Amino acid sequence: MSMLSGGPHPALPQRGREIDGGLRGDALVRELERANLLGRGGAGFPVARKWRTVKANGNGRAVVLANGAEGEPLSRKDRTLMVERPHLVIDGALLAADAVRASDIIFYVGNEHRAAVSAMRRALAERHERAAQRARLVEAPAGYISGEESAAVHYINAGDARPTVTPPRPFERGIDGRPTLVQNVESLAAAALHASGALNGTALFTTSGAVRRSGVYELPPDVAPEAVVDLAGGLAKDVQAVLIGGYFGSWASAEEVWSLTLDSNSLRARGLTLGCGVLYFLPADSCGVDATARIMSYLAGQSARQCGPCVFGLGAIATATRRLAERAPQAEDLARLARWSGLLAGRGACKHPDGATGLLRSALEVFADDFVAHQQRRCITRRALPDHSRVLAEAVA
Repeated sequence: MSMLSGGPHPALPQRGREIDGGLRGDALVRELERANLLGRGGAGFPVARKWRTVKANGNGRAVVLANGAEGEPLSRKDRTLMVERPHLVIDGALLAADAVRASDIIFYVGNEHRAAVSAMRRALAERHERAAQRARLVEAPAGYISGEESAAVHYINAGDARPTVTPPRPFERGIDGRPTLVQNVESLAAAALHASGALNGTALFTTSGAVRRSGVYELPPDVAPEAVVDLAGGLAKDVQAVLIGGYFGSWASAEEVWSLTLDSNSLRARGLTLGCGVLYFLPADSCGVDATARIMSYLAGQSARQCGPCVFGLGAIATATRRLAERAPQAEDLARLARWSGLLAGRGACKHPDGATGLLRSALEVFADDFVAHQQRRCITRRALPDHSRVLAEAVA
């Protein structure tokens, strides 16, 4: 059994639970630890360790928050999963609640993902388990940071989807002051399949850019990127770089990407992370400076505006990067970006500055010649604002 049935958008209508019997409680946690299941929301934290910590802190009062906010502009995997296999997500949440001794379950689904919201509401109405009937669905406000775990907890507690200073972290003090397990919906679906013994070790990838068929694809995480490209119909254009992990990920040159496998160990050895499973293929005739500038502008606009380094630091980075993209830089813009990219990490209430500056550092390395050319008011590619911008522009609109 897999999370999806193949193809970018398989049709698998489900009515009622998908996982009957199988591992539960501590036995399931041991299996997740043995399998080294990592979170699929972006951070890649070991699922078993997270569950154990919440159980230890919860004393029977814990809460499970199934996170399907999916604010990453280039990701489609979570909403696709919730539309196609909502009951598998619910099964995973029920198993998590049993394992951590949680008395309440909340499904936190991005309100702009209407098909996913509807599918999850229908599926919950079809369930007869007491825990499922007691569960509730909360629509997450649109925005990149709405899915950050402390922001999700803060929204449910106070109606304000802004991150809070940690500690305490949600596993210590979360919803209504109770220890809270915040787990991505793909992670929960994977846990449910592990419980049944049916998981074949796959992960979901959202692929776009210079591929023929953008979409969500399911593959083993240790495959080469070429396997994902093949499922996406092959390349429509030559590729110069790949954005791995979304806007909080990293750029990698095409040469490096084709030598990788997508498992966590291989990526970590190169200073990369799969994050939320995004692979965006940048065409060879496109401008990496412009693509990076669009992302920086978007991330600066998504600041919660409660920490100075984020408000002013990311704003300054976005402005300088945009000037470079437009080939109208100030004399010190490139030097400033190199300096600022090392100053902001770890200085906000959440990891928003860390993710943004991490992506910027990778861009300054992968597109080094392009940034130098733009500082000199020229562009190495034939067009300063090429067609590749359409995908990114639609994502950040």
